[in-house]
Amino acid sequence: MAERTRDLFRRQWRRSCNALGRGWQTLLSRGPSQVQFWFIALVVGIASGAAAVAFRGGIAWLQASLYGTDDVLHIHSYAATLPWWWLMVLPVTGGLVVGVILGRFTPDGRVRSVADVIEGAALNNGRVEMRAGLASAAASLITLSSGGSSGREGPVVHLAGVVATWVSERIHAGGITGRDLLGCAVAAAVSASFNAPIAGALFALEVVLRHFAVHAFAPIVIASVAGTVVSRMFFGDVTEFTLPDQSALSFYVELPAFLLLGLLSGLVAVALMRVIFFADDFATHLQQKWRIPHVLRPAAAGLLLGILAIGFPHIIGVGYETTSAALMAELPLREAIIFTALKVAAVAITMAGRMGGGVFSPSLMIGALTGLAFGLVATALLPEYSGGGSLYALAGMGAVAAAVLGAPISTTMIVFELTGDWQTGLAVMTAVSLSTALASRLVDRSFFLTQLEYRGVHLAAGPQAYLLSIYSAAVIMRAKDSPRAAPEQTCRDLMEEGISIAPDTTLEIALPMFDKTGQAFLPVAAPAADGGRPELMGALFQVDALKAYNRALAETAAEEHS
Repeated sequence: MAERTRDLFRRQWRRSCNALGRGWQTLLSRGPSQVQFWFIALVVGIASGAAAVAFRGGIAWLQASLYGTDDVLHIHSYAATLPWWWLMVLPVTGGLVVGVILGRFTPDGRVRSVADVIEGAALNNGRVEMRAGLASAAASLITLSSGGSSGREGPVVHLAGVVATWVSERIHAGGITGRDLLGCAVAAAVSASFNAPIAGALFALEVVLRHFAVHAFAPIVIASVAGTVVSRMFFGDVTEFTLPDQSALSFYVELPAFLLLGLLSGLVAVALMRVIFFADDFATHLQQKWRIPHVLRPAAAGLLLGILAIGFPHIIGVGYETTSAALMAELPLREAIIFTALKVAAVAITMAGRMGGGVFSPSLMIGALTGLAFGLVATALLPEYSGGGSLYALAGMGAVAAAVLGAPISTTMIVFELTGDWQTGLAVMTAVSLSTALASRLVDRSFFLTQLEYRGVHLAAGPQAYLLSIYSAAVIMRAKDSPRAAPEQTCRDLMEEGISIAPDTTLEIALPMFDKTGQAFLPVAAPAADGGRPELMGALFQVDALKAYNRALAETAAEEHS
């Protein structure tokens, strides 16, 4: 009996070992999608986390050198003691350096940021511009160190995108792998920058990839954790903000107040976004009207920032000192309102001047000030039913930031991780849900997607809209010497009537032309080099265009649900 039991055990053991061996071989043979890709995700996470730490450290070092203080977390208090002319010289000089960098290393003098990473994920197989990205990181570092009023998450996210692009090019990654690598890099950079591993992973999925596919979850979490570990090796496991002891929240009684705060925060977020876009359009108009060189545009913005900083140094940098003061309810109502308006103006000037930086940190400051102002009024009206002003500042901080980013899930998590306060989740979630719902109906879902809409990149409407811009007629058309080509004479007759498209025409333009002309195909003609008669290359058939579009939709759906 004992011998039979031992034989049975040995057979079961051999089966188990064989099964494990087959499973391990399967994992290894499937390449980047399994174990190998998780290892690559770990490496990308470490590299992106190190880049984020270096960027943050670079800002701190340069800011300390320029302002003459080691306590950069309280930079505005120290800046108030400096000579007025120094507060003006710094952003102007920084703007000149930024203008030179962007003029030399970017084709359009524009800083790359989160919107470009989102575009790269959707339309460019997870790739971003590497040369322009590195230049943008350098420009943003100088801006944030010399008096610019923006945040560090935008350049850090794009810098991580550069890391992912470099790796994707080296391993010849396809579309899905490239996008997953981009998500890994972004998650690691955000988690390292803010010591927020959960929010970093969610940000990459919610904002950049814009889906929560299971195949992307594991590598992105691995990279996010790696980025956090790198950050904590240098900065320790500390939260960005410290909150006072909260009074007990009578949530059901205060629920209407937080609903109102959510609506107010949504309006403030929309105002911030629209002021930024208006300022950018106005600055571009003035630049064209007065023929101002691109290199001087950041310096002109720096001059305006310097003038503001003389009276209100609170606008300098990311604004963590003022945000902390708002969360501690240390500001009176008048100052909270004034600082909110000034920060909106300063962020708009920085962005319109093409100086660089992101909008997340400024939205945290503006949200905290908005929430504090609302809370001071609410607690004054109903002191016996209201929590402290800090609670409203925390909820407002999350609500405005979520509306600007269009990311209620990751923003809620990052607020909790930045403050270490998980007890007020109901208040934050209530305000965030209302602000995001309102703001998404007044802009194109988020600041980043609205930026892309201004550039003619239609991602806000979803894959059914932006996939049309991926395919050009040259890729799908039937060449004129193809066995299934359109009749050449019919094509030339249509060309005589002015019905034709260029080889680089996308389906976004071509498909409506089929409905307008009623034709089954459109001639594809390349303009002649000497300006003569266009050369017929082939024809784009409506059925081929629709097939290509349907395939793209099916592939996207498969990726998002795999």
